Amino acid sequence: MINSSRPDARRNASPYLYGQEAAAVAQVLESGQYGHTGVTEEFERGIAAFLGVDDAVAVSSGTAALHIALLVAGIGPGDEVIVPSQTFCATVQSIVACGASPRFVEVSPDTLCVESGAVLEAITPATRAVMPVLYGGRAVDLTAAEEVLSERGITVIEDAAHAFGSSLGTRLVGSTGALTCFSFGPIKNLTCIEGGAIVPRTSQEAGVARRLRTLGITQSQAERGRTTTYTVDGFGLRATLSSVHAAVGSVQLEQFPIVAAKRKALWRAYEAELHGMRNVLRVDVDVDRSVPFNCVVRVPERDRIHEILRAQGLGVGVHYPPNHTQPAFAPWHRPLPVTEMVGEEIMSLPFHPAMDSEDVHLAVSALGQALTTVQRHLR
Repeated sequence: MINSSRPDARRNASPYLYGQEAAAVAQVLESGQYGHTGVTEEFERGIAAFLGVDDAVAVSSGTAALHIALLVAGIGPGDEVIVPSQTFCATVQSIVACGASPRFVEVSPDTLCVESGAVLEAITPATRAVMPVLYGGRAVDLTAAEEVLSERGITVIEDAAHAFGSSLGTRLVGSTGALTCFSFGPIKNLTCIEGGAIVPRTSQEAGVARRLRTLGITQSQAERGRTTTYTVDGFGLRATLSSVHAAVGSVQLEQFPIVAAKRKALWRAYEAELHGMRNVLRVDVDVDRSVPFNCVVRVPERDRIHEILRAQGLGVGVHYPPNHTQPAFAPWHRPLPVTEMVGEEIMSLPFHPAMDSEDVHLAVSALGQALTTVQRHLR
């Protein structure tokens, strides 16, 4: 760690650096080439090799990855995308940015992930895509819906912002055949400080994604340097991943087993401390197959508990307020009683790799005391 003081349970989340990132960034800065360079492409190759896939397309953020993946799949005005309301608003904004309509669906109260039954019930003639959110790092298994989705030409686009390094059975997320999007933001399992990636299903999708991230320009950066012109053949975004960010990502990727082990151990420590605690339901992430992103519990009187713990300096949070109740997404509101129920109960406990067992014990003890205080006042 390069931090002068170790982050602890006062933070809900915190970046985890190994120490070599600064030297990698300095090397890029000294080169004088800060945009998309061979450093970015090396990072892409590293991601693809880690996942065991043919290609990965690095972009500027997880949100950009989702937006571009939707465009790659041909999603646009008049189309519906099935999506859980229980997610960060970026998921939904990427759909709206394409001119498409989010069709909100329920999640399992045990995992906060969408299940095949909810997806099948939500399909309409306008459905063109399903965007499962791999909440907390847990892979989403839509095998039971696969046949129907395939018959109807509905694309599965995974929001795997939380789930780099997690698995569905024996297959890593990103290698299961879905169009998968990762986030490499500041507090993710693997960070580029800011960044993301798309795992395309075909070389054609990879080519489209690369053009879209570079303002619709068909030539690569290297090709443009050798010629006097370039071709813009359609719509595009400014969404490349800089070599500065990619350099950080490459160091993170090389050291990833360290953070994966730390996150698993931290989640298991919480599991042991929370075991048997009354009025606390733990959201399951399938830790044996996941690299957990957070530790979320469901508690009664959540807002009051949250207030008490924040006042004590404990880094609790809420991930996330349901989107179907947000003013921006009012045109697509539909009743989702399960999501609304869990949306009033969920609370994220402090969770980041710099924490240790003492931090976990402190957080859970404070939670127990807060629950006792609130229950006493309710009598």
